[in-house]
Amino acid sequence: MIIKTLKCGILEAPLITPFKTALRTVEKIRDVIVILETDTGAIGFGEAPPTKAITGETEETLLADLTGPIRKTVVGKDLDDLNTLFTALDTCIEHHTSAKAAVDIAVYDLLGQRENKPVYQLFGGTRSSIQTDLTISVNDPAVMAEDARLAIARGFKTLKIKVGINPSLDVERLIAVRQAVGKDIIIRADANQAWEAHQAVELLQEIQSHAIKLELIEQPVKATDLKGLAYVTAHSPVPVVADESCFSPEDAKRIYQEHLADMVNIKLMKCGGLHNALKIVQYAKEAGAQCMLGCMLE
Repeated sequence: MIIKTLKCGILEAPLITPFKTALRTVEKIRDVIVILETDTGAIGFGEAPPTKAITGETEETLLADLTGPIRKTVVGKDLDDLNTLFTALDTCIEHHTSAKAAVDIAVYDLLGQRENKPVYQLFGGTRSSIQTDLTISVNDPAVMAEDARLAIARGFKTLKIKVGINPSLDVERLIAVRQAVGKDIIIRADANQAWEAHQAVELLQEIQSHAIKLELIEQPVKATDLKGLAYVTAHSPVPVVADESCFSPEDAKRIYQEHLADMVNIKLMKCGGLHNALKIVQYAKEAGAQCMLGCMLE
């Protein structure tokens, strides 16, 4: 199966609830769609959201990368030689991982069609459904409590609570959510790099003192503050997840080997697609650790 053309489109849709974190606020999605056409007539689809605050990519850079160096790299490649294809994709341009991930996803779409299987079965998956959390955007405590109640009414049993805008309110936010949803709902928190290391440990200790029973904390410090991340991991009363600090399999390997965090959050848009996500999973297995699987807004 040979890739004959790479085309792009735009998908736009409003969000039911604005997505608000310590880094950004998003009212609607406007994502770049990748369409790979092959010599067999099969068509594969991939997607990439422009997430400048995280990956540095905009709609303009995504389209320029995909219709420029990435198109030149992948057109003519044979899906029977995935190592060559993915090595070329990884190295054709520096960084810009979301653009690469969109092509990777379209490639796996084609592979699933060729094998007449959903992609998860190509990886040995056996479950047709999974439990996922729902993100509660950072707002005033009362708004977050109501959003959490609505999420539980929809059937979610695990919530990821965004914190970090005005950290003095973060404990109050989590108390309000716990009171709103009861003791049996799993609560995770994500600071999106908003705290300092010592501040994070103090906040986490205070949070736990209120019987909030936080399951984990995600990216408490700046992405580049690996020393601070390691400090929080060593002193936190709850497990620590590296998100923005982990983009590549190499990042994940270091985090696990040096125990900079207890686990990493794998996002296809950060690591460049499923083929690199699988490498991160392998590093986690070797470390006897877990992974979180996340996404941007694709």
